[in-house]
Amino acid sequence: MESDNRVSEPDNQQGRLESYLSGFADGEGTFSVGATRRPDLLFGFQLVPEFRVSQNEERASVLHVFQRELGCGRIVENHRTRANDRSLVLVVRKRLDLLTKVIPFFRRNPLLSEKRRDFEQFAEVVEALGRGDHMTRNGFERLATISFGMNGGGRYRRIRLDEVLTPEPSETVRRTPKG
Repeated sequence: MESDNRVSEPDNQQGRLESYLSGFADGEGTFSVGATRRPDLLFGFQLVPEFRVSQNEERASVLHVFQRELGCGRIVENHRTRANDRSLVLVVRKRLDLLTKVIPFFRRNPLLSEKRRDFEQFAEVVEALGRGDHMTRNGFERLATISFGMNGGGRYRRIRLDEVLTPEPSETVRRTPKG
């Protein structure tokens, strides 16, 4: 009797590797969009999308495989300031790499957990940034709102959404001499 189990057949090694990496990211990865204060920008903040996947130092080989398969990213210490954290992390921040490598990879190899929702929101934000949607007030606010709704509602953020959405006077106005 012939088995339907084709795991031992070498014809789809790449597909199995990509599925493995997607599952690994489902457990150890993060899709996030940070907000960084940038008074020189139109709305005072920059939205910074980032894909990260981490692993303990002794098992970091999987991060190198991930980096090779994606063709982008850098591997760094996860928490440089914590002496007891020896984990490493693959980080991809370059928008072009996110658009052309990371997002297509996870569209080909969908996540299975609830993290898939974060990925879809992440992809929506990155693609909108690529189109320049963040250059209008409405577009920026929409993307910031989506970003802050990801990953459990942003409960670990240092900056609150209302700070990002509250328009501050432009740098030009602040530097105008009095009197």
